[in-house]
Amino acid sequence: MTVPFDDATRAQIDAARPDASTWLGANAGSGKTRVLTDRVARLLLNGVEPQHILCLTYTKAAASEMQNRLFKRLGAWAMLKDNDLRLALTELGVSDEFTPAKMRMARTLFARAIETPGGLKIQTIHSFCASLLRRFPLEAGVSPQFTEIEDRAADLLRSQIVDDMAEGPDADLIIALARHYTGEDFGKLTRSIVNQREGFSQASTWEGILALFGQPGDLSEKSITSSVYLGSEAAILDAMIPPMLAKGGLDGKAAEKLKMIGALDITALPVLEDIFLTGTGAKEPFTAKIGSVPTKPTQKILFDLMPQVDDLMRRVEGARDARLALKAAQKTHVLHQFAHRFLHIYAFEKQKCGWLDFDDLILKARTLLTNPAVAAWVLYRIDGGIDHILVDESQDTSPRQWDVIERLTDEFYSGEGARETEDRTLFVVGDKKQSIYSFQGADPREFDRKQDIFEAKIIQANQIFQRRSLDYSFRSSSAILGLVDATLAPHSDAGFDNDTQHKAFKSALPGRVDLWPLVEKTDETDDREWSDPVDQKSSHHHSVVLASQIAQKIKTLIEEDNYLPVDTDDPEKFARRRIRAGDFLILVQRRSDLFSEIISACKTAGLPIAGADRLKVGAELAVKDLAALLSFLATPEDSLALATALKSPLFGWTEQMLFTLSHHRTEDHLWQALRSSTQHPETVAILRDLRAHVDFLRPYDLIERILTRHDGRRKLLARLGSEAEDGINAMLSQALSYERGSIPSLTGFLVWMQTDDLEIKRQIDNASDQIRVMTVHGAKGLEAPIVILPDTAKRNLVIRDDIITIGDTPVWKVSEGNMPSAMQTALNERKELEMAERLRLLYVAMTRAEKWLIVAAAGELPKDGKSWYQMIEAAMGEVGAKPIGTNGMLRFEYGDWDNLPIVGTERSLELSPALEPVFSQTLAVVPLRKQTMSPSELGGRKALPGEDGLSEDEAKSYGNLVHKLLETLPLMQSDQWGRKLATLGDSYSSEVANAALKEAVAVMNSPEIRQIFETDALIEVPITAPLGNRRLHGTIDRLLVTDTEVLAIDFKTNRVVPEIPEACPDGLLRQMGAYASALAQVFPDHRVTTAILWTRTAKLMTLPDILITNALSMVPDLDEVPKAT
Repeated sequence: MTVPFDDATRAQIDAARPDASTWLGANAGSGKTRVLTDRVARLLLNGVEPQHILCLTYTKAAASEMQNRLFKRLGAWAMLKDNDLRLALTELGVSDEFTPAKMRMARTLFARAIETPGGLKIQTIHSFCASLLRRFPLEAGVSPQFTEIEDRAADLLRSQIVDDMAEGPDADLIIALARHYTGEDFGKLTRSIVNQREGFSQASTWEGILALFGQPGDLSEKSITSSVYLGSEAAILDAMIPPMLAKGGLDGKAAEKLKMIGALDITALPVLEDIFLTGTGAKEPFTAKIGSVPTKPTQKILFDLMPQVDDLMRRVEGARDARLALKAAQKTHVLHQFAHRFLHIYAFEKQKCGWLDFDDLILKARTLLTNPAVAAWVLYRIDGGIDHILVDESQDTSPRQWDVIERLTDEFYSGEGARETEDRTLFVVGDKKQSIYSFQGADPREFDRKQDIFEAKIIQANQIFQRRSLDYSFRSSSAILGLVDATLAPHSDAGFDNDTQHKAFKSALPGRVDLWPLVEKTDETDDREWSDPVDQKSSHHHSVVLASQIAQKIKTLIEEDNYLPVDTDDPEKFARRRIRAGDFLILVQRRSDLFSEIISACKTAGLPIAGADRLKVGAELAVKDLAALLSFLATPEDSLALATALKSPLFGWTEQMLFTLSHHRTEDHLWQALRSSTQHPETVAILRDLRAHVDFLRPYDLIERILTRHDGRRKLLARLGSEAEDGINAMLSQALSYERGSIPSLTGFLVWMQTDDLEIKRQIDNASDQIRVMTVHGAKGLEAPIVILPDTAKRNLVIRDDIITIGDTPVWKVSEGNMPSAMQTALNERKELEMAERLRLLYVAMTRAEKWLIVAAAGELPKDGKSWYQMIEAAMGEVGAKPIGTNGMLRFEYGDWDNLPIVGTERSLELSPALEPVFSQTLAVVPLRKQTMSPSELGGRKALPGEDGLSEDEAKSYGNLVHKLLETLPLMQSDQWGRKLATLGDSYSSEVANAALKEAVAVMNSPEIRQIFETDALIEVPITAPLGNRRLHGTIDRLLVTDTEVLAIDFKTNRVVPEIPEACPDGLLRQMGAYASALAQVFPDHRVTTAILWTRTAKLMTLPDILITNALSMVPDLDEVPKAT
């Protein structure tokens, strides 16, 4: 069976050739994901076992998409009839004979790919490295049960290390660092150090650092000053000052500065440079002002002295770079000394906790594969498992990641790894033009370098290597691709090749590009209302004006009769349909004011918009409201937190309600006033309930109680909209993350959240028919019928990093005016790379559009013409764009857009789902929810007469502390008990805290009851069950469950301990009877026994069943309850 292939499909088939190693350059929208899945399918058809294929993707989303596509195809093959399967395989490029065995194999591939042990490996390189380290933990020197550290935990760990260093023997390093650092804390600096740990791995010498700046190893202040001051400088300056003062003007100002110079030493050089050298804006910056200082009239007076003045200026010029280099070297040397020690401690602390960060995964995997002691063994073991490697988005692969891939493939082409009986291939696909992740270590230059390296290796091993490219775009129209080429083809330095042209697969598809006129910059006026928020832009601000124009344009396109071209069943013909909100994708370079103004304008216009693509968890209103309530629960005296919570949707108080309570109160704190008031019983009831559970619920459970039991989620979403759901869920996720890494406490969680700058990526459904607004980085891999680029005006290029590199060595950046030449050169090179990446970012932005690209700008345009707007404007002139209307808009279009046949003319209506009839029936009798109660609410005495002289609150507080200690200490090493006590007993006096610790330790060390603290005992077990006509909710301190028996143990800290069970207070017996009744329902086939552990005497007292059953029967208004067996 033969099928005629077009050029685009033929290029894909050739690229997916399974027996050749391939280096594939793929333009945007050219179908590289299909080529990847085609290649895997053809490898499987050739008999390659699924576990021998490794696919490395850049993101988890890409891995998921590729796996879904592949499994969808393999699953379809399993169900196709013979003729249809032959056609599918032919379209894949399979040219073998379709024997019955071949057909059977194709139908079984889906099951093989899923069921094979080890399975088909489609994962990110970080996931692969993690699996490699888990397979060889001893060889890699990592914990077999390591976990990936979360960003928040890493931030806290780095901060704690700095604090410990400041208080320990490394304090001098912190002091030296602080002399040069101006930030609020060391968080940003230590994060940069960790990200560049390879550069700090070896301790740098003073001479080595000076060499970085092109200076000799013996450079010093003395050598610099001796090169400038020859002995006569004081006399020269003294002679210059009087006539310069007399002249006035520029000379007078310079003379005043000269008069301020004290000793002629290193500190005088900056003043002399300011007077004698040109500035940063000069044609030749920082050169001697020969002939211009002093001014001509003064030079005539100082005629005999001018040769000496000129020589002095030249010496000052010559010493400037050495002086700046010395200063920068001193700063960098301090940085390296601190970083070397800090990274050593950081690695040690992570190892103690069994943590690895993302960079560790790559670095340790690379070390594992290059370590002479174990590399051969590891590669031998892997060699039997991987025969084919596929690398996606290779232009964003960092050099250290390439090292891992290179080591994996070395065995393909050398030694015993180069198997003669099997093809072992490497498939690499990427696009240099889309390399936009340099901040994650990506270097697009590696794409070509590695191509040459691998080509040489593969050809030397007598294997097939092919270079291929995919030039056809299946996404964009000819109009858009033509403008892309006109805009970016001249910039070969950024990865754009003049020989590479984009071809539209749908050559007849109509398309258009619009360039809106610039919205000129406007300054804020001073006549705004005093009540307006200070960060709110006025209605005539250029960002607000452009955002409003975009919203109104979208509204018009959606609500009026406007259409988009669409495909039909005939690939040569097109139709058109109505424009929908989901057709729009608005892309910005960064989340600036314009970003938020666009979202605001669309919401104001009533347009369906998905909101921001990323959100800061701590900045979300719903999170702030929940955090305020939690702050109050942790500290009831925090009146501001309580006021914030009351004003939030959680309670819905008005300003007047809050003012009335606050202004007229006589109590010190707002909570006292609210508790004493009779005006707000519902609010008080909720707060009392939450306060009653603060000491017993973990942060996650407490938040869930607010959201679910007290209807907080519904209230927040009703006021803030569905977008608030993401913030709420992120806060819950953070609570779980905090509990995994720390001993849970509400105060600890609040500290965790307050210092958290966590950002999460919101999943915006493409099919939700909403306008999407996001950054270009976030849109990588996405597409839309209509793309709007509003953020194309002037954007300054500023390197904000504290640490940059000279060569491969990190140096501490100084201000640009004080940079030595070596650092300035490195910074300029970095800026050139950043500018090239911005061009690639523009390419990614433009190629997201399928049919219509709209470009706009607001604000200033740079004079160098390098803004996106100016580049596209110039290209629009080249391609022959024409004016549209009278407002200055330009349009470049291709094809007949407006005369296509219309399909789907009816607007899509939101239909309510049809409900079952039962939902429309009114209940005759509304069932009442059972009243809930805790075991402590069953009444009766809780203590015997003669207790110690503690108040009820003091006794409860002491009991809570002992309970917490008995809950946590058995899980810890004894050398950590003191630290735990310091955390739990922070609000207690040292006498009380030590007494509680002593009591808890005595209980745990008692031989008679040690077994209840074994690891198989269940701790703090929540239980709920019907109890008569009510429902019981409680928590059992310790629960031991075997195949036939259940033992429930409750801790009691009573000071007077009964001698026999019959002497126990009846309130405690009722409580244990309730537990026994509930457990009998949970474990109907087990014998249930209850016991009280008296902590004061370390005595475990088993309670007879009849005793607790009789006690429970004495509870008033309690119907028959299930009995324990």
